[in-house]
This record gives sequence, C-alpha cells and structure tokens, in this order.
Amino acid sequence: MKKLFLFSFFISISFFTFSQYSRGTVKESLTMDSKILGKQVKYTIYLPFDYETSSRYYPVTYLLHGYSDNDMGWMQFGEANLIADECIANHEIPPMILVMPDGGVSFYINNFDNSVRYEDFFIQEFMPFIEKTYRIRAEKRFRGIAGLSMGGFGTLNFALKYPEKFAACVAFSAAIFSEESLMATDEKGWGWILGSLYGPYKEGEARLTEHYRKNNPFDITTAKGKEVYNNLRIMMDCGDDDFLTDDNCRLHIHLDKLGIKHEFRMRDGAHNWTYWRSGLPAGLKFIGDSFHQF
Repeated sequence: MKKLFLFSFFISISFFTFSQYSRGTVKESLTMDSKILGKQVKYTIYLPFDYETSSRYYPVTYLLHGYSDNDMGWMQFGEANLIADECIANHEIPPMILVMPDGGVSFYINNFDNSVRYEDFFIQEFMPFIEKTYRIRAEKRFRGIAGLSMGGFGTLNFALKYPEKFAACVAFSAAIFSEESLMATDEKGWGWILGSLYGPYKEGEARLTEHYRKNNPFDITTAKGKEVYNNLRIMMDCGDDDFLTDDNCRLHIHLDKLGIKHEFRMRDGAHNWTYWRSGLPAGLKFIGDSFHQF
C-alpha cells in the first residue's frame, strides 16, 4: 500500500508540474495577402497548449505593437507567450489565441489621403482571415484587443469605432493625440509622425481636420454617445513617468464626463517594456473575464 501511495503521489506531482508548465505554440512572421494594402502582411500567432490536440474553438485577443516595432515585438520583448502560458496554467485566464499583426507605422488607421488603409485592412480582411484560418469563436463576446503606445491608440480606435465587434479592450500607454497636444506640436514634430497620418502641416485650428476628428477617441466617443459602449469593457493603463500620461489622463476625464464606464490605472513606471510586461497579466485577465459566463 505504501508503494502504491508513493507511486500515485509522484504521478500526481508529475501531472501537476506538467500542467503548470505546458507551453503554447508560437508561429512568427506568417503572411497573408492583402488586396487593400496591395502587399503581403506579416503576423505572429500564439496558440494555447492544447490547440493541436483538441477540436475546440477558442476566444481570441489581438495584440497590437508600438511605433517602429513589428509583429514579433510582443513575443520577443513582451514575453506574451510565457505570460499567457502562466496565466492559463494558473486558471487566471481561459485558454485563448493571441494574434499580433504587423502594423508598420500606420497607427492602425486609414491615413489622410487613403494611401495606407490599415483600418480597412484590419477590419475587412485581417480579422475575417484569422478567424477562418484558426479555430476561433468569431463573435463579439469572445473577441478582445489590446496594444501598447501606437498599438494602444489602435486598440482604442478599433474598439471605440467598432464596439459591436469587441468584448473588451486594454490600451497600455496609448499614444493619444488630444487637441491640446495637437495644437502644441511644432512643424518638426508634425513632420515626424503626424504628417503621414493627418496631412501636411497647418497653423492653428486648421490642423483639426475632419480626418483627425474621425480618428481620435475623444471625438469618436462624443459622436457615438455612451449607450453604444454599455457592452464594451474598457481599460487604460499608463505609467506615472510616461510622456503620454497627460493625454491618457485627459481621455480618462473625458470618458468620465460622458458617463462611459472604464477602468483607468496609473502605476509606477515609464514608457518601456518593463512596464508593459508587468501590466500584461492584468490586461489579459481583464479581457479573459469578458469571455466568462457569470
């Protein structure tokens, strides 16, 4: 009996250890053909540990990278796969697929002259392609989106424009351009990023174009009103030493005034991967909670 007990004990320990460290599969720099962008677009995907051995369908979270990064950033620097593995093993999040597209420096929008239609690509081509290619529960209640910096802006842009498509969104250190920031940008700063998005440099309020207003979370939410966001869970997370803190605080106050429910977190930290890695577990849990039935 003692030997049988020891054998059972060691089997239990081995199973527990295996379940704790079961690893998902990461496939980097896969490609899909985009007619809208007229080129191949790369993406990286994380498949949970039991994807290859089951026939089940999974919820999905789209992870958007920051400016000058690519589809591999969240894996290479953010360790998103290791974080997801641990959270799944500890039953903090349900098994989910993570999808990371290469957004270039598009800010995930259609630019001012439609020469780069990244938003159209993402909504009309990329999401349908991913959700047909992989075993994904392709409906709002099982779809989340998150991103950092430029990807935080893209996250808010997609979720606030298309609340019917996403259950939850998490924006880390979102690169938001409030009117105050836009008006304070000099010609050099405009040419660095904003010109490719919003058009040639202009003085004064002339820069507050219709295109700008259609592509920033302040005007999007004002135009839509609070009711359309009743079934969208929104989380914003920005460090207290981040150069984007002011505009993230402005958006938090703006959403409060509109009565749009959201979570706003400010932790100790700056605009770097240390901050984003430490925030991702809570971000995935926030999204994962949306996939549960209470």
